[in-house]
Amino acid sequence: MGLGWFIGLIILVAAILIIIWAVNQNRKTDLPGDKTPLDILKERYARGEIDKQEYEEKKKDLSS
Repeated sequence: MGLGWFIGLIILVAAILIIIWAVNQNRKTDLPGDKTPLDILKERYARGEIDKQEYEEKKKDLSS
């Protein structure tokens, strides 16, 4: 019985560390630094934030 609280504490600490690790992994994949300006432009067009004409204009600007 005296060792039960210690094992519980170890499990709790391990669970917290796993949660922190998982959150940090998600943040790494969402960093905008991995995307080029053209990638961001394509995503905006795909989401409907900009129309085709604006997409083509901005794409042309990025290419030059």
